[in-house]
Amino acid sequence: MADTLSALRSLMASHSPPLDALVVPSEDYHQSEYVSARDKRREFVSGFTGSAGLALVTKNEARLWTDGRYFLQAAQELSDQWQLMRMGEDPAVDIWMADNLPGDSAIGIDPWCVSIDTAQKWELAFSKKHHKLVQTSTNLVDEVWKNQPPAEINPVIVHPLEYAGRSVADKLKDLRERLIQENARGIIISALDEVAWLYNIRGSDVSYSPVVHAFAIVTSNSAFFYVDKRKVSSEVNTYLEENGIEVRDYKSVSSDVALLASNQLKPSFKGTEITGNGTNKAEDKNDNLIWADPGSCCYALYSKLNPEKVILQQSPLALAKALKNPIELEGLKKAHIRDGAAVVQYLVWLDKQAQEIYGASGFFSEGEGTDKKKHSKTAKLTEVTASDKLEGFRASKENFRGLSFPTISSVGPNAAIIHYSPQAETCAEFDPDSIYLFDSGAQYLDGTTDITRTVHFGKPSAHEKACYTAVLKGHIALGNARFPNGTNGHALDILARVPLWKSGLDYRHGTGHGIGSYLNVHEGPHLISFRPHARNVPLQASMTVTDEPGYYEDGNFGIRLENVLIINEADTKFNFGDKGYLQFEHITWAPYQRKLIDLSLLAPEELEWLNTYHSKCRDILAPYVDESEKAWLKKATEPISA
Repeated sequence: MADTLSALRSLMASHSPPLDALVVPSEDYHQSEYVSARDKRREFVSGFTGSAGLALVTKNEARLWTDGRYFLQAAQELSDQWQLMRMGEDPAVDIWMADNLPGDSAIGIDPWCVSIDTAQKWELAFSKKHHKLVQTSTNLVDEVWKNQPPAEINPVIVHPLEYAGRSVADKLKDLRERLIQENARGIIISALDEVAWLYNIRGSDVSYSPVVHAFAIVTSNSAFFYVDKRKVSSEVNTYLEENGIEVRDYKSVSSDVALLASNQLKPSFKGTEITGNGTNKAEDKNDNLIWADPGSCCYALYSKLNPEKVILQQSPLALAKALKNPIELEGLKKAHIRDGAAVVQYLVWLDKQAQEIYGASGFFSEGEGTDKKKHSKTAKLTEVTASDKLEGFRASKENFRGLSFPTISSVGPNAAIIHYSPQAETCAEFDPDSIYLFDSGAQYLDGTTDITRTVHFGKPSAHEKACYTAVLKGHIALGNARFPNGTNGHALDILARVPLWKSGLDYRHGTGHGIGSYLNVHEGPHLISFRPHARNVPLQASMTVTDEPGYYEDGNFGIRLENVLIINEADTKFNFGDKGYLQFEHITWAPYQRKLIDLSLLAPEELEWLNTYHSKCRDILAPYVDESEKAWLKKATEPISA
């Protein structure tokens, strides 16, 4: 790490102009949350492996900013050459640079890895101290990263209409209508999941996300797909051409954006031209605006445009993708049933292992600690061997295509690390006397899943039960909410926290995120969170969202419960203000652990909800498990009385 920092500083010093600081963000050229191995520059430089964060290297300092999910993990992973900056507690990176770097400093960025929004925000913060943002012509980290993984060449796959639910022609027609409304003649699409969704394609360029490294440009009469052509088979090329999409080389997006800006971007084959159906009105009116999403489009492409002729607003595809069509909703429900069966099979297996290897009292009984004499000297279970088993159960299910994120399989104190990712060499052994939290999900052709359960195979303490019950109460309160159209996720976030707040407890992450249809496990533009940007997008019928409150006690344990919900129209007795009302439908199925619940803290309606949910769980999952698993499921979902 020391060598890396000194090599970077040497490049910074020899740069023209010399750089006083270098920003190394987590993002790739598409501002993705999860990136390929080749793009993990911030991880390479800092040693911090979390998915979110930003590294700053100055002449004599190295600092890493990350959010509350990763405070513990970053503190453990960073060497003493690095200083951890806690987002929300310490000054933001732009403020820190403005306040701490000498006047007239040159701050280097790779403009491909920084969004328009971020670059403009920084420029504003720097202007007070006459700092300047310098776009480097190459990525300096790539120059010092000697064994950087190569770019992966994985095939582009067509996502069949039976799963996508809407044709490319339909999606392009809607998009072009939006361009006309906004007086735009073209749009640059950078977000990988938006490109995949629009063109009904999938890939495997990024672990856990079935996307392809690609850009798209759509104009009023043409559509382009920028990708490494080695990934495109002749069949896929034909499919794209039939849909009026021209394949161009990934690197030519830069020169094509410049052509787009000067109105000279033209398709090279007739197949892409669209005429005679009214979709080229924008050009007739000589409207000259280009649409670029400031959150996902990189500064390098924006620099090719005339800033006075750019629409800087969220891509229209973000909301269109979030509003699931009936086929996507049906697929998501089916995928979650198979996934729930895998989770139950895992819990049955885990229960048996805890008893057989460790002499634990098990999932149902509250025996006094484990029978240490029974502990097997040969067999043992670790966080990683356990999570591998869970992946195995999922892999046996129809339409399985991989995990949707690295499984969080965490015992005791590790469960307090919100986004803990166990490694085979360093992970903890299973401990039936401690809480075990697993947060996991899968990619199926018909849907993406994400579920968290927290369990204990010994005797939980009264404090652990009280905390678990507070989390469960918040989980139920949010899931049962009814609210008028126009409500955003910022307004609902409090519902999941109130039961925790009553005891002076809380958690440092958002409460819910959208989820893709065989796409990204974290999908916007809506979310349920205390963060201000959760106010930006109202929740709407046919969106998906997670419900995942938690509580984490550093050094002791962590608790989180998570289901995926679909937003539906609610049939209310009244309709104040003629707004129409919305409600949630749970589509995740797996039992909550009875022995972790302090029943004295549950209200009668919460108990009724729990029993109803468990009854559905039993009925829905029973056909997907064998007889012994069915017996376990029946016991786990028996009606609970106060």
